[in-house]
Amino acid sequence: MIAVPSGALVSTETRGTNPAFVYLASLQPTGRRTMQATLAKVAALLGTSLEAAPWGQLQYEHVQALRTKLAEMHKPATVNKYMAAIRGVMRAAWRMGLIEAAHYQRIADVKGVTGSTLPAGRALGSGELGALLRVCSLDQTPAGLRDAALLALAYAGGLRRAELASLDMASLTGDDGEAVTLKVLGKRQKERLCYLDNGARLALLDWLSARGTEAGPLFYAGRRGGHLVKGQRMTGQAIRDVVHRRAAQAGVDDCSPHDLRRSFVSDLLDAGTDIVTVAAMAGHASVQTTARYDRRGEASKKRAARSLHVPYAKRRLP
Repeated sequence: MIAVPSGALVSTETRGTNPAFVYLASLQPTGRRTMQATLAKVAALLGTSLEAAPWGQLQYEHVQALRTKLAEMHKPATVNKYMAAIRGVMRAAWRMGLIEAAHYQRIADVKGVTGSTLPAGRALGSGELGALLRVCSLDQTPAGLRDAALLALAYAGGLRRAELASLDMASLTGDDGEAVTLKVLGKRQKERLCYLDNGARLALLDWLSARGTEAGPLFYAGRRGGHLVKGQRMTGQAIRDVVHRRAAQAGVDDCSPHDLRRSFVSDLLDAGTDIVTVAAMAGHASVQTTARYDRRGEASKKRAARSLHVPYAKRRLP
């Protein structure tokens, strides 16, 4: 446990005056849950709770000690997530007038942890995606059509599960007979257009034939037996559960909705799409983020190596 002097903020009772909760309120719902759990663990290292942690009393040496302790427990990427959360809280404390700018700057100067690990998640093979869609086709309930469309959109549109959950009928902005156009609301309220061609378009149209065209959420929540609740929106967790359940039924190694998004990025890059276009399609602010989604593996490196020509001829022995 890292000892921090007690102070006025220890007795904070209202979330509106707690910089941790002010910081959390600035995040999107999905990021908020992750960072709240992260800050709760930081508070535990300080020997207190998220609500009672003396955030305004943290000094440079305390944050440096937290960094050292976290580095002993976690991989670099995880440590840097903790550090980002701490900086976010301290930035909120400064903006609320609870600490001076110099105090905040000293803490912001604590460096992250360098190093790299193998990227999380994986890309699905085309056979695995086909197996997932086949088990949906074998399901004769409305949930089978819904899940096929859901999986098709997750892959062909590269949509995050929160983006899938937030889709409405009004998100469908056109169908020219070859591709359906969707307007997607992504992170930080950024809109982008998504185009669904070939099998993805057909899966969506099949679902719409069962769903109907009335206003409301595009994907309805379900009950046992494959029945759906008309008008009730799916949650991000429900979408995650669908992917896990269909993977188990198809005999596919465990995967997540984000693995379908990673597959979307990897397959587009493998098909020769330039990374700037892929970043725009994925809703990424930078190509560096897109590059972290690349799961093409060693096979793509071998293909790239074969494309290099070394002008050397085998020497003939005398």
